[in-house]
Amino acid sequence: MISRTGHYELIAREAYPFMIAFFLPSVIAWWWVYPWVSLVFLCLTAFVAFFFRNPERVIPGIQGAVLAPADGVVAEVLDLTASENLPGVPLRRVSIFMSVFNVHVNRAPVSGKVTRIVHIPGTFVDAREASASLRNERNSLTIITEAGEFEVVQIAGKIARRIVCWVTEGDNLNRGDRFGLIRFGSRVDVYMPLQASITVTVGSKVKAGETAIARYP
Repeated sequence: MISRTGHYELIAREAYPFMIAFFLPSVIAWWWVYPWVSLVFLCLTAFVAFFFRNPERVIPGIQGAVLAPADGVVAEVLDLTASENLPGVPLRRVSIFMSVFNVHVNRAPVSGKVTRIVHIPGTFVDAREASASLRNERNSLTIITEAGEFEVVQIAGKIARRIVCWVTEGDNLNRGDRFGLIRFGSRVDVYMPLQASITVTVGSKVKAGETAIARYP
């Protein structure tokens, strides 16, 4: 399967406007001999670079594995639930919470074709709350695979209010491909068919594109 996604830079390009906005005042302050002011802006520049880091990952070749779409901690596991974007289908769900210290680039949990992308306006409650999956602003990707339909939902948090999606409907994704990011703390939900067996529990630490969160036949 050929993926159309890119975004291989070490620091996601969405960081560049923020880095420039902080780095220029740092240079100006240094020029006017205000070293402490310059240091503050330089630290802010470094934090932005750290937050938007985009490391390479070794994608495991485990057959039937559903990979974590985000770095963070598993906040919720539901063995039987439903999704508004896959109506009438019983599903399992794994929710992953990302703090400001986690990598925020999101990766495809499975290989398949993106058949639907839906952006849903909403509120900005704490992404660790169960209600965030239904109340917060979010972006849903439906991916069709040989094992059925999977849905990945990027959910904005209390601080994160910018969801970025790098793919469009009709794109093919390989498992582990980068498909977007969320700024400054957030949550990602994965909905999967019931035949998938979840392999993580609440509190498990996961890495996008590397940790298997479920297996399917």
